[in-house]
Amino acid sequence: MAWQYWTEAARQGGWREVPTPRANPDAGNELRITTTASAVSKGTESLVHTGRIPARVETLMRAPHQLGDFPFPVSYGYLGVGVVDEGPRDWIGARVFGLLPHHSHHIVTTEDVHLIPEGISDHRALLAGAVETGLNILWQQPPRFADRVAVIGAGMIGTATALLATRMPLDRLEIVETDPHRRTLLADLGLNAVAPDDASADCDVVIHTSGSQVGLARGLEITGDDGTLIEASWYGSDSPSVPLGADFHARRLSIIASQVGEVAAGHRARRTRAQRMSAALAALNDDRFDSLITGLSDWRDLPTVMDELSGKSGSDRSGLARSALCHVIDYTGAHAR
Repeated sequence: MAWQYWTEAARQGGWREVPTPRANPDAGNELRITTTASAVSKGTESLVHTGRIPARVETLMRAPHQLGDFPFPVSYGYLGVGVVDEGPRDWIGARVFGLLPHHSHHIVTTEDVHLIPEGISDHRALLAGAVETGLNILWQQPPRFADRVAVIGAGMIGTATALLATRMPLDRLEIVETDPHRRTLLADLGLNAVAPDDASADCDVVIHTSGSQVGLARGLEITGDDGTLIEASWYGSDSPSVPLGADFHARRLSIIASQVGEVAAGHRARRTRAQRMSAALAALNDDRFDSLITGLSDWRDLPTVMDELSGKSGSDRSGLARSALCHVIDYTGAHAR
């Protein structure tokens, strides 16, 4: 038998047992993936778990291999790695990453998955989605030589973006983060992490990933005259207040939305999504990314993990909602039957 994780109602998720799928040997490019690990994308998946996907964007927010429809029941997720065990001979045994939900097995095509480069572990490969998002953010409004850049919010997306940005010839790169423990983690990675009150002003580009109204306001404060804030947070059904009064217009600030569903406009004519993902996987050849993996749970514990990551009252005894970056789900025991 095989297993699929479904959100049945708000804050109610569980595993469904289903027949083990088989690849069609006559399809030519069809593969069966046996999952080794998946990861929870805390921000978006918490909104799915709590039923806060706005009706008007339900179509836009569908994951590539999602089952069911928003709000419920829905089988969601887009960070999965596994091994090909059925399909064309030259694919058998290949380790692959895909935008796949939390299932023990998947039937996909060769176009749906990406080979994991040698030297990159399955768990690190789960960060490919975050790195792809960070790459898209940096393509959205590319910082220029000697620019001053700030990233607000050191979650999985913000930290991945900052690690990519360290490879650029910037004059200054600061990561603005409220949590002192996370600032220590960032410092250990060689990043310059500061509290919001200590953030430097006069930035050329500010990248906002904190998902908070306060973070957005601080981002506009430290953006320099004629500068740009890239809004990479998604708020679901919430409507944050954006401080467009005071000197916003006088300083001629720009706010640009960034969303990974499409290749950034500056590269869209020259890069496919598959090429962008290949670049993200190649960028993971950096041991610092392992520090973004902050937790590991058995697949059977995913319902509890989702409760904790979404901050369900009384369930967050471990502080998971506050501390998690990339939380990995291990499927070792899911294939024992």
